[in-house]
Amino acid sequence: MTKKLIAEFIGTFWLVFGGCGSAVLAAAFGGTDSNLGIGLVGVSFAFGLTVLTMAYAIGHISGCHLNPAVTLGLVAGKRHPANEAVQYIVAQTVGAIVAGGVLYVIATGKAGVEVGGFASNGFGELSPGGYGMVAALITEVVLTFFFLLIIMGATDARAPAGFAPIAIGLGLTLIHLISIPVTNTSVNPARSTGVAVFAETAALSQIWLFWVAPLLGGALGGVVYNSVFGKAD
Repeated sequence: MTKKLIAEFIGTFWLVFGGCGSAVLAAAFGGTDSNLGIGLVGVSFAFGLTVLTMAYAIGHISGCHLNPAVTLGLVAGKRHPANEAVQYIVAQTVGAIVAGGVLYVIATGKAGVEVGGFASNGFGELSPGGYGMVAALITEVVLTFFFLLIIMGATDARAPAGFAPIAIGLGLTLIHLISIPVTNTSVNPARSTGVAVFAETAALSQIWLFWVAPLLGGALGGVVYNSVFGKAD
Protein backbone atom coordinates (compact mmCIF):
# COMPACT_ATOMS: atom_id res chain seq x y z
CA MET A 1 0.00 0.00 0.00
CA THR A 2 2.86 2.38 0.77
CA LYS A 3 4.23 1.95 -2.74
CA LYS A 4 0.78 2.61 -4.20
CA LEU A 5 0.39 5.84 -2.24
CA ILE A 6 3.87 7.06 -3.15
CA ALA A 7 3.10 6.31 -6.79
CA GLU A 8 -0.15 8.29 -6.59
CA PHE A 9 1.66 11.19 -4.90
CA ILE A 10 4.37 11.28 -7.55
CA GLY A 11 1.96 10.79 -10.43
CA THR A 12 -0.39 13.55 -9.31
CA PHE A 13 2.59 15.82 -8.69
CA TRP A 14 3.62 15.23 -12.31
CA LEU A 15 0.12 15.89 -13.62
CA VAL A 16 -0.16 19.25 -11.83
CA PHE A 17 3.43 20.29 -12.39
CA GLY A 18 3.37 19.33 -16.07
CA GLY A 19 -0.16 20.38 -16.96
CA CYS A 20 -0.55 23.50 -14.85
CA GLY A 21 3.12 24.29 -15.32
CA SER A 22 2.64 24.43 -19.07
CA ALA A 23 -0.28 26.82 -18.58
CA VAL A 24 1.56 29.08 -16.14
CA LEU A 25 5.02 29.11 -17.73
CA ALA A 26 4.60 28.34 -21.42
CA ALA A 27 1.06 29.08 -22.65
CA ALA A 28 1.75 32.73 -23.45
CA PHE A 29 5.55 32.73 -23.37
CA GLY A 30 6.92 35.86 -24.98
CA GLY A 31 3.62 37.73 -24.70
CA THR A 32 0.26 37.43 -26.40
CA ASP A 33 1.66 38.64 -29.72
CA SER A 34 4.46 36.08 -29.74
CA ASN A 35 4.46 32.78 -31.62
CA LEU A 36 6.59 31.14 -28.94
CA GLY A 37 3.81 30.24 -26.50
CA ILE A 38 2.14 26.84 -26.68
CA GLY A 39 -1.40 28.20 -26.25
CA LEU A 40 -4.60 26.29 -25.50
CA VAL A 41 -3.72 23.35 -27.72
CA GLY A 42 -0.29 22.98 -26.17
CA VAL A 43 -1.66 23.05 -22.64
CA SER A 44 -4.29 20.46 -23.58
CA PHE A 45 -1.62 18.11 -24.89
CA ALA A 46 0.57 18.74 -21.84
CA PHE A 47 -2.16 17.47 -19.53
CA GLY A 48 -2.72 14.45 -21.76
CA LEU A 49 0.99 13.67 -21.87
CA THR A 50 1.33 13.75 -18.08
CA VAL A 51 -1.30 11.03 -17.76
CA LEU A 52 0.01 9.00 -20.69
CA THR A 53 3.58 8.97 -19.37
CA MET A 54 2.60 8.22 -15.79
CA ALA A 55 0.20 5.47 -16.86
CA TYR A 56 3.14 3.60 -18.36
CA ALA A 57 5.40 4.48 -15.42
CA ILE A 58 3.17 3.64 -12.44
CA GLY A 59 0.03 2.03 -13.86
CA HIS A 60 1.28 -1.40 -12.82
CA ILE A 61 1.91 -0.15 -9.28
CA SER A 62 -1.14 1.89 -8.26
CA GLY A 63 -3.36 1.90 -11.32
CA CYS A 64 -2.33 5.51 -11.99
CA HIS A 65 -5.53 7.23 -10.86
CA LEU A 66 -3.98 10.67 -10.13
CA ASN A 67 -7.47 11.97 -9.52
CA PRO A 68 -10.03 11.56 -6.70
CA ALA A 69 -12.83 11.43 -9.28
CA VAL A 70 -11.12 8.52 -11.04
CA THR A 71 -10.60 6.70 -7.77
CA LEU A 72 -14.26 7.16 -6.80
CA GLY A 73 -15.39 6.18 -10.29
CA LEU A 74 -13.34 2.99 -10.25
CA VAL A 75 -14.69 2.12 -6.80
CA ALA A 76 -18.25 2.75 -8.04
CA GLY A 77 -17.52 0.63 -11.09
CA LYS A 78 -16.17 -2.20 -8.94
CA ARG A 79 -12.65 -1.89 -10.33
CA HIS A 80 -10.94 -0.72 -7.14
CA PRO A 81 -11.34 -1.64 -3.45
CA ALA A 82 -13.34 0.92 -1.49
CA ASN A 83 -11.10 0.60 1.58
CA GLU A 84 -8.20 2.19 -0.33
CA ALA A 85 -10.15 5.18 -1.68
CA VAL A 86 -9.57 7.69 1.12
CA GLN A 87 -5.84 6.98 1.28
CA TYR A 88 -5.56 7.35 -2.49
CA ILE A 89 -7.43 10.66 -2.46
CA VAL A 90 -5.26 12.05 0.33
CA ALA A 91 -2.05 11.06 -1.48
CA GLN A 92 -3.32 12.62 -4.72
CA THR A 93 -4.36 15.87 -3.07
CA VAL A 94 -1.10 16.24 -1.16
CA GLY A 95 0.89 15.52 -4.32
CA ALA A 96 -1.10 18.18 -6.18
CA ILE A 97 -0.55 20.82 -3.49
CA VAL A 98 3.18 20.10 -3.29
CA ALA A 99 3.39 20.42 -7.07
CA GLY A 100 1.50 23.71 -6.88
CA GLY A 101 3.97 24.94 -4.29
CA VAL A 102 7.01 24.01 -6.36
CA LEU A 103 5.45 25.61 -9.43
CA TYR A 104 4.69 28.75 -7.42
CA VAL A 105 8.34 29.04 -6.32
CA ILE A 106 9.45 28.74 -9.95
CA ALA A 107 6.81 31.12 -11.31
CA THR A 108 7.65 33.81 -8.76
CA GLY A 109 11.37 33.50 -9.48
CA LYS A 110 11.03 36.21 -12.11
CA ALA A 111 11.14 39.82 -10.98
CA GLY A 112 7.81 41.61 -11.00
CA VAL A 113 5.74 38.54 -11.85
CA GLU A 114 2.11 38.25 -10.76
CA VAL A 115 0.76 34.70 -10.69
CA GLY A 116 -2.86 35.80 -10.97
CA GLY A 117 -5.20 32.86 -11.49
CA PHE A 118 -2.29 30.41 -11.52
CA ALA A 119 -4.07 27.96 -13.85
CA SER A 120 -6.88 27.56 -11.31
CA ASN A 121 -10.42 26.58 -12.20
CA GLY A 122 -13.47 28.80 -11.89
CA PHE A 123 -16.81 30.02 -13.12
CA GLY A 124 -18.33 33.47 -13.59
CA GLU A 125 -15.57 36.05 -13.34
CA LEU A 126 -13.01 33.28 -12.87
CA SER A 127 -14.04 31.40 -16.02
CA PRO A 128 -11.71 32.09 -18.97
CA GLY A 129 -14.76 32.61 -21.19
CA GLY A 130 -17.06 34.08 -18.55
CA TYR A 131 -19.29 31.00 -18.27
CA GLY A 132 -21.64 30.78 -15.28
CA MET A 133 -21.95 28.26 -12.49
CA VAL A 134 -24.55 26.02 -14.17
CA ALA A 135 -22.53 25.78 -17.38
CA ALA A 136 -19.41 24.96 -15.37
CA LEU A 137 -21.23 22.34 -13.31
CA ILE A 138 -22.69 20.59 -16.35
CA THR A 139 -19.37 20.72 -18.20
CA GLU A 140 -17.42 19.15 -15.36
CA VAL A 141 -19.99 16.43 -14.67
CA VAL A 142 -20.36 15.43 -18.33
CA LEU A 143 -16.66 15.45 -19.15
CA THR A 144 -15.66 13.53 -16.03
CA PHE A 145 -18.40 11.00 -16.81
CA PHE A 146 -16.92 10.41 -20.26
CA PHE A 147 -13.39 10.35 -18.85
CA LEU A 148 -14.39 7.42 -16.65
CA LEU A 149 -16.02 5.65 -19.58
CA ILE A 150 -12.76 6.01 -21.51
CA ILE A 151 -10.68 4.79 -18.58
CA MET A 152 -12.85 1.80 -17.81
CA GLY A 153 -13.26 0.84 -21.44
CA ALA A 154 -9.57 1.18 -22.28
CA THR A 155 -8.54 -0.88 -19.23
CA ASP A 156 -11.23 -3.54 -19.68
CA ALA A 157 -9.81 -7.05 -19.92
CA ARG A 158 -11.51 -7.33 -23.32
CA ALA A 159 -9.75 -4.24 -24.71
CA PRO A 160 -6.49 -4.45 -26.71
CA ALA A 161 -3.62 -4.77 -24.23
CA GLY A 162 -1.02 -2.02 -23.85
CA PHE A 163 -2.94 0.83 -25.46
CA ALA A 164 -4.93 2.12 -22.49
CA PRO A 165 -2.50 4.96 -21.60
CA ILE A 166 -2.73 6.33 -25.14
CA ALA A 167 -6.53 6.35 -25.15
CA ILE A 168 -6.70 7.86 -21.67
CA GLY A 169 -4.06 10.51 -22.40
CA LEU A 170 -5.71 11.54 -25.65
CA GLY A 171 -9.08 11.49 -23.91
CA LEU A 172 -7.83 13.99 -21.34
CA THR A 173 -6.35 16.10 -24.15
CA LEU A 174 -9.74 16.25 -25.87
CA ILE A 175 -11.45 17.12 -22.60
CA HIS A 176 -9.12 20.12 -22.21
CA LEU A 177 -9.64 21.22 -25.80
CA ILE A 178 -13.38 21.33 -25.10
CA SER A 179 -13.49 22.91 -21.68
CA ILE A 180 -10.54 25.22 -21.05
CA PRO A 181 -12.69 28.19 -22.16
CA VAL A 182 -15.46 27.17 -19.74
CA THR A 183 -13.74 26.26 -16.46
CA ASN A 184 -10.04 26.07 -17.35
CA THR A 185 -10.73 22.32 -17.13
CA SER A 186 -10.70 20.44 -13.88
CA VAL A 187 -12.28 16.95 -14.05
CA ASN A 188 -9.87 16.41 -11.15
CA PRO A 189 -10.44 17.81 -7.64
CA ALA A 190 -6.79 17.33 -6.65
CA ARG A 191 -5.55 19.30 -9.68
CA SER A 192 -7.98 22.11 -8.83
CA THR A 193 -6.95 22.23 -5.18
CA GLY A 194 -3.23 22.07 -5.88
CA VAL A 195 -3.14 25.43 -7.65
CA ALA A 196 -6.15 27.15 -6.06
CA VAL A 197 -4.33 27.48 -2.73
CA PHE A 198 -1.67 29.61 -4.44
CA ALA A 199 -3.85 31.63 -6.81
CA GLU A 200 -4.18 35.38 -6.33
CA THR A 201 -7.90 35.18 -7.03
CA ALA A 202 -10.99 33.86 -5.22
CA ALA A 203 -10.41 30.38 -6.66
CA LEU A 204 -10.65 28.71 -3.26
CA SER A 205 -14.16 30.10 -2.76
CA GLN A 206 -15.28 28.15 -5.84
CA ILE A 207 -13.32 24.96 -5.16
CA TRP A 208 -16.47 23.19 -3.94
CA LEU A 209 -17.78 22.92 -7.51
CA PHE A 210 -14.55 21.31 -8.69
CA TRP A 211 -14.91 18.64 -6.05
CA VAL A 212 -18.64 18.03 -6.32
CA ALA A 213 -18.97 17.96 -10.12
CA PRO A 214 -16.00 15.69 -10.97
CA LEU A 215 -16.80 13.28 -8.13
CA LEU A 216 -20.41 13.06 -9.29
CA GLY A 217 -19.43 12.61 -12.93
CA GLY A 218 -16.79 10.04 -12.04
CA ALA A 219 -19.15 7.98 -9.90
CA LEU A 220 -21.82 8.05 -12.61
CA GLY A 221 -19.29 6.98 -15.24
CA GLY A 222 -18.12 4.06 -13.15
CA VAL A 223 -21.64 2.87 -12.38
CA VAL A 224 -22.86 3.22 -15.97
CA TYR A 225 -19.90 1.40 -17.50
CA ASN A 226 -20.11 -1.46 -15.03
CA SER A 227 -23.88 -1.74 -15.37
CA VAL A 228 -24.07 -1.51 -19.16
CA PHE A 229 -20.76 -2.88 -20.42
CA GLY A 230 -19.31 -4.68 -17.41
CA LYS A 231 -19.93 -8.20 -18.60
CA ALA A 232 -19.72 -9.71 -22.05
CA ASP A 233 -23.01 -10.93 -23.53
